[in-house]
Amino acid sequence: MLKESIFSTVAAVGLAAYAVRGKSSSILAPSIWHGDRKRPALALTFDDGPSESTPALLALLARHNITATFFMCGHNVRRLKEIAQEVAVAGHEIGNHSDSHPALYFKSPEFIYRELAAAQDSISQITQVNPRLFRAPYGVRWPGLRRAQARLNLTGVMWTTIGRDWKWPASRISKLLVNNAKNGAIFCLHDGRELQPAPDIRATLDAVELALPILKERFSFETVSQLIASREIRR
Repeated sequence: MLKESIFSTVAAVGLAAYAVRGKSSSILAPSIWHGDRKRPALALTFDDGPSESTPALLALLARHNITATFFMCGHNVRRLKEIAQEVAVAGHEIGNHSDSHPALYFKSPEFIYRELAAAQDSISQITQVNPRLFRAPYGVRWPGLRRAQARLNLTGVMWTTIGRDWKWPASRISKLLVNNAKNGAIFCLHDGRELQPAPDIRATLDAVELALPILKERFSFETVSQLIASREIRR
């Protein structure tokens, strides 16, 4: 009986951890983590922006003629309105990344909704774009998120591979991206560092510059919405 009880407890803990952080989990809220696996296309996504460093990333993407998806924090959008607008004008997709970038662990459904709604309002008013995608800060889902996403008509987006670009050097990040590139992959990188003003994202910029020429030989680049739309059509 004791062994069975321990096993049941371990299984319950494992399921809870998967529900909260598992990239393929939709237990607590609808979420996608890859696109069509039959087409050689990828999506680059950037979280936590906009930041003072975002224009440098926009210039890099423009040189390579690539459109990406930016998951923005409402706080940063209000702080850097013109840069947020630059992202939209450049034709990139904009998603919701909460207002103040909190981990949603142990937060009430009301708190979760307010975070998403505040970011949605700021992004819509300042960029004239109404996001349809949401990425949870730290990838943390929690009870109440499903209802919040539904009220705001948001689809949750996780990732196939996260670049760990907030702590790794460019060479290691770019190697990770190249080695994990496959049809329908969604890469998660960062053009900000949570709510930090003037973050240093040189590692991200250098890694993208290193990886793009290699990846472009095998894949096209799309926004997340484009990537998942083709997946839905095939279904």
